Amino acid sequence: MSASLGRRALAEAVGSAALVAVVVGSGIQATELTDDIGVRLLANSLATVFGLGVLITLFGPVSGAHFNPVITLAAWFTGRRAPGGPTLRDVAAYVPAQTAGAIGGAVLADAMFARPLVRWSTHDRSAGHLWLGELVATAGLVLLVFGLTRTGRAHLGPVAVASYIGAAYWFTSSTSFANPAVTIGRAVTDTFAGVAPASVGPFIVAQAAGGVLGLALVATVFAHSTADRTGAVLAEGEPELAAPSSS
Repeated sequence: MSASLGRRALAEAVGSAALVAVVVGSGIQATELTDDIGVRLLANSLATVFGLGVLITLFGPVSGAHFNPVITLAAWFTGRRAPGGPTLRDVAAYVPAQTAGAIGGAVLADAMFARPLVRWSTHDRSAGHLWLGELVATAGLVLLVFGLTRTGRAHLGPVAVASYIGAAYWFTSSTSFANPAVTIGRAVTDTFAGVAPASVGPFIVAQAAGGVLGLALVATVFAHSTADRTGAVLAEGEPELAAPSSS
């Protein structure tokens, strides 16, 4: 499917909003239903897995379903020399759309549960081991997304990416934000899935470092792959910026 830049940016905004609404809303619902932290995290992660898989499947053919500035920037970097590859104009449209959508999704989730629409989170996540968790989660996501591309298995993206994020909820200390836009969105809700504004900057730095590490791993592990269609990860018919995202 070929879509104008405006339509693709809108798809990124709507998809990012829906993703954060799923993450935040399921966290609120779980908090209202149980006091068990483990059960809350299980509910939150399962909702995210199902929601992310559906959103990637739905919006992949339009925008590539990035929902994530790290994926967008990685797609631009790897495809900047490819004919018809992503441009800085694409990046300039996608990243603000993703961020605005993520904030809107958090506000929507709060509204659905009669919470204050905007309240800065008090959930402090400032610690070195959490930043390491974000680096690992983001590096793994980038390795997965672009590794699937290089091995000609981009069609597995919706299932593979959703499954990875679900696993990373549990095997990383940070519960795998792995997404600067989602991190910013989750700062405006003082709920189970929130993150204090003071923790946002270090999280984004760790995610950016993870993105660089992930690309380095892709270049090393898949150096001899001949199946690479740079910038077209999910949508087989979409030549621009088509790559899946995370929570």
